Amino acid sequence: MNCEAVVQHLVTWLREKVHEAGAAGVVLGVSGGVDSAVAAVLAQKAFPDNCIALLLPCGSRIEDLVHSQLLLEKFRIPYRVVELDNAYQLLVTQFESFLKLDGWKGRLLRSNLKPRLRMTTLYYSAQARGYLVLGTSNQSEIRVGYSTKYGDTGVDLQILGDLVKREVIELARYLDIPAFIINKPPSGGLWEGQTDEEEMGVTYRELDDYIQYQKGEPQIIARIEELIKNSGHKRQMPPVALIPRELR
Repeated sequence: MNCEAVVQHLVTWLREKVHEAGAAGVVLGVSGGVDSAVAAVLAQKAFPDNCIALLLPCGSRIEDLVHSQLLLEKFRIPYRVVELDNAYQLLVTQFESFLKLDGWKGRLLRSNLKPRLRMTTLYYSAQARGYLVLGTSNQSEIRVGYSTKYGDTGVDLQILGDLVKREVIELARYLDIPAFIINKPPSGGLWEGQTDEEEMGVTYRELDDYIQYQKGEPQIIARIEELIKNSGHKRQMPPVALIPRELR
């Protein structure tokens, strides 16, 4: 991959999309992971004076917060920390007063509140500034629906959406993203010890091989295609019920 050309293309694309929308800049959430790190640096290149990063801890690891701050200070990207723990705990208490699930389903249900709270916070900040919300999902995640609907998918632009995970990492090295961010196990930070690959049931290497080269072990391909099928609704706008002309 020609990283220099890809970076310039993405910076130009971002400027054009923001201009087309009549917006002034972008806001994005930075998590301490490689995807949001790359997106943040691209945003800063596109809008040196009109981009802001939000750090949105919600039961998050202190390591991720520190890594995010180190990244943003290295590249001189303005940021704010908005603690969401209290809002999250209040919502969980209220919701579980009328509906509570235990076990795996309960943990996932509670965890999905976190990206939806972050989405709400990002849009509050974006609307106040006349900015757009910049997403940080890569193609690998989008293809299998590894996301929370109306959480991390609730954005205006997806700058990394045509890059598989290994390409994002290649760009990260080119952009001089710190190694401690590039090398950490990918995680959505939904709960302690959670990792992307364990939750998906496939590695990013296997997923990228399938997307780029249509190859893989039969059981891996079956798992990936199951993920793609079951998450189709996440990649579409809500269906509209059309009324037949004869019924009007």
